Amino acid sequence: MINKKKFESVHIVGFGGYIPYWRLGVDQVGSNWGIESKRIKTGLGVTQKAVANQDEDALTMAVEASVTALERSGIDPKKIGAVFIGSESHPYAVKPTGTILADILQIGPDYFCADLQFACKAGTAGLQIVASFIEAGIIDYGLVVAVDKAQSKPGDALEYTAAAGAAAFILGNKQKDSKDSIANLEYTYSYASDTPDFWRRPREKFPSHGGRFTGEPGYFSHVEQCLQNFFQQTNTKPQNFDHVIFHMPNSKFPLKVAKKFGFSSEQINPGLLVPHIGNPYAASSPLGLVSTLEHIQEQIHTQESSPTQNQNTKNILKDILVISYGSGAGSDAFWFKTTNKLAPIKHKKIAGYLKNYKTIDYLEYLKKWEAI
Repeated sequence: MINKKKFESVHIVGFGGYIPYWRLGVDQVGSNWGIESKRIKTGLGVTQKAVANQDEDALTMAVEASVTALERSGIDPKKIGAVFIGSESHPYAVKPTGTILADILQIGPDYFCADLQFACKAGTAGLQIVASFIEAGIIDYGLVVAVDKAQSKPGDALEYTAAAGAAAFILGNKQKDSKDSIANLEYTYSYASDTPDFWRRPREKFPSHGGRFTGEPGYFSHVEQCLQNFFQQTNTKPQNFDHVIFHMPNSKFPLKVAKKFGFSSEQINPGLLVPHIGNPYAASSPLGLVSTLEHIQEQIHTQESSPTQNQNTKNILKDILVISYGSGAGSDAFWFKTTNKLAPIKHKKIAGYLKNYKTIDYLEYLKKWEAI
């Protein structure tokens, strides 16, 4: 069983996201297979997905997100004592992505490292590991990356949403360096079972899935039970949180859970990226967290720039709930509380990636996508 544990030392000191430049509309996929695009858009709540270019993979996207996280943190990379990357599309079957990333970032040889695999919650599993290292005093800083170049068989239902993207977080020990604090980790919890809703055997290029079975007892059963248990363990309810981020295989699933538990559109919208970028698997809910943190920063910037705004209101403290999901199956819950040091940022923003993109047709997509 999981014991209730309030974290005293762990906070986010840097974060970053990356979304590829290219987009493929669901209407392009549907027309190629003779399916009405309106029905797909209505059913999934997705208009397009982010597509990695020919020279992009999980490593290159991890680098992009990690560089932004480092720039925002302002720390020396050599202070980082752990590098964990969660993905189901690592460039090598046998060779870690983490060590390549660490060398590129000049982190140095003195660090813990592992590539993690748990479908779409591999990245959030990394957050739990690094947070535990910090809370135990083993390291002062750790880097966690959630990244995927999602695979999908041509003509399969996954092809409409399987996307690409990366999110990176640098966690630190606030007892030693509280001035860098962006958001404190309060609690985390996990719920898991052997539920074969999604899988890929060795030597198979594309994953298989159980169709509608992936919704229930896969996604809904685990996300909802994780939420219920988390609320009970922490004595909280939806109204205690300003923002909530779910894993987003499509728009329908997270919105259905949000409605069932009584979350409002104001709570979920800042992190709901799936309509615009699809489902980047392990990076789905972590990118939602990045987007939500940037949304809060924008609110701070707006208040600080207002000449009539009371100075006390610039300290916007927000409670954020993150619920990931990984097929196979499991769900992780996190409670983050932002601090009054979540200052406006000058580096790459998710909003920029959402606005600056180029659409491609299905043939061009196959050329880029099949190249790796």
